[in-house]
Amino acid sequence: MTVWDDLVGQDRVQEQLAAAARDADALVTSVSDGKPLDQGSKMTHAWLFTGPPGSGRSTAARAFAAALQCTSPDRALGGAPGCGFCDGCHTSLIGTHADVQVIRTDLLSIGVKETRDLVRRAQLSPAVGRWQVIVMEDADRLTEGAGNVLLKAVEEPAPRTVWMLCAPSLEDVLPTIRSRCRHLTLSTPPVEAVADVLIRRDGVDPERAHAAARATQGHIGRARRLATDERARARRAAVLKVPLRVADVGGCLKAAQELIDTATDDAKQMAEEVDAKETEDLKAALGGVAGGRMPRGTAGAMKELEDKQKRRKTRTQRDSLDLALTELTGFYRDVLALQLGSKLAIANVDVQDSLDRIAESSTPAQTLRRIESVIACREAMDRNVAPLLAVEAMTMALRAG
Repeated sequence: MTVWDDLVGQDRVQEQLAAAARDADALVTSVSDGKPLDQGSKMTHAWLFTGPPGSGRSTAARAFAAALQCTSPDRALGGAPGCGFCDGCHTSLIGTHADVQVIRTDLLSIGVKETRDLVRRAQLSPAVGRWQVIVMEDADRLTEGAGNVLLKAVEEPAPRTVWMLCAPSLEDVLPTIRSRCRHLTLSTPPVEAVADVLIRRDGVDPERAHAAARATQGHIGRARRLATDERARARRAAVLKVPLRVADVGGCLKAAQELIDTATDDAKQMAEEVDAKETEDLKAALGGVAGGRMPRGTAGAMKELEDKQKRRKTRTQRDSLDLALTELTGFYRDVLALQLGSKLAIANVDVQDSLDRIAESSTPAQTLRRIESVIACREAMDRNVAPLLAVEAMTMALRAG
């Protein structure tokens, strides 16, 4: 076992990060010995991990963070940092290391206030570990103002601070920030590699693991959820019926409403699981009594929490809708492959009859227009068009072909 075990299908990236971890270890040693680091070092203070959803951007960053904190005796004898079992590696991977902070957001954006708090933390020396590491999983959600706040910290970092930013692509990060980071690009892992991880790590039945990996085209997180969550399988099955339900206007409108309702239910379920505990914890922290009135001066904090929960619910709904649209795109991609006689592997083999039916009753040009309508729906929601209007426009376009 090493810290790299969960980084699937990214051998080149793993080699680069392992080499950087070795040089980082040399840097910590050279500082204690009073010797400067070799100018050819593979280690740097700011990293940018990009790649398509499911490629393992944040997994790579967390594994690298653990390798930087590795305290294995073997490392001191020339072994590679990142053993996976020492206290530094273990606590980094499970999220309890005092000097590794992983930032992920349930909201639509990361604002200036949160970023300033991070920058202040980044100026501190490591408390117990070898480095102060900040992993920002959603760097693409930084507002412009927050990005400008972060820029200064990336330009002039503290000596033992490392920033690790994750985003889908270079274009999702401010040019001024990305130009100051070392860039690593991850690719979508092979289906077989994802299936192997589900079998080995999650104990998933091999047949189900391969089906989930194939259906999600190598997206590790979605494959795990599809393989382990019956509700996720039921939701996907409902989404893949949409192409057969848009034969008339009534069917289009009903399908659109059901997609919205499913996303709303997902958001509501998450809210029920998280919001109540958050609210009770805050009330207790502010000195409230169960079932009683809150002390004076606490209304603002309670209102701030309510606003945060509403924004998180909005993002959850949009993420659920975006996943449904991704699955629709995959369906029509399979249709197009059948129509063109492509040798590309069919992802949605469990709905082969539906694929054949749509492929035989339409043309490749119609399929391309349908894919474009799904993409247009995603772009409309990015512009804050009302989700129901955007999805209704899409289902009508799917009907027209």
